[in-house]
Amino acid sequence: MMSLVNPPLELVEFTRMYLAAFYSLVAAFYTVQIILMKRSNSRELIFSGERFCGTWWNHMAFRLFRVGIWLICLFRVFQPSIDSYLGLIPMLETSLVILSGNILLTLGFISTIIIHLKLGKTWRSGIDPNGPKSIISKGFYKYSRNPMFLCVAISQFGFFLAIPSLFTLICLIIGIYTLYSQTLAEEKHLSRVLPLEYKNYSSQVRRWI
Repeated sequence: MMSLVNPPLELVEFTRMYLAAFYSLVAAFYTVQIILMKRSNSRELIFSGERFCGTWWNHMAFRLFRVGIWLICLFRVFQPSIDSYLGLIPMLETSLVILSGNILLTLGFISTIIIHLKLGKTWRSGIDPNGPKSIISKGFYKYSRNPMFLCVAISQFGFFLAIPSLFTLICLIIGIYTLYSQTLAEEKHLSRVLPLEYKNYSSQVRRWI
């Protein structure tokens, strides 16, 4: 029977392999999706904003840490000793915490993919200066104004639990900050382009949940 306090070596090694595969899948999914959607829509889908503006920094920080997380997870497979440089937090290295991390990481990403696919051709990353034409208020957006960001945050929290360390804690803090900052910027944009519609929507649906 698995101990919920001291994680067995099998769980630690499974998580090591799983995270490498997971983030490789994330990278592959979004790379393929963006390429296919650009070909289908024949227009830009990624809007970082003007160079060095607030949303540009949000995008750069998020991308940098996403790449960093992916590379660290890959290196951990071939060089397990890298863990000693991550600032592991021993009191959180339990089977229950690590299992919870794997589950939240997975559920958060699956939910993000579902929302992404549900949006179809309306999906954009960042603030499209020419859009949107209307507020999306159906599906997941009936319950949260930012369901995709919420799911990404859950997945990021899961990553911290899967490898409880100073490195993953820093990734979590920066990830949450950039998501929140981007949310405020997008709300400001929506209030400007669709003032009445967004005011009505935001009065009925919470920002998160």
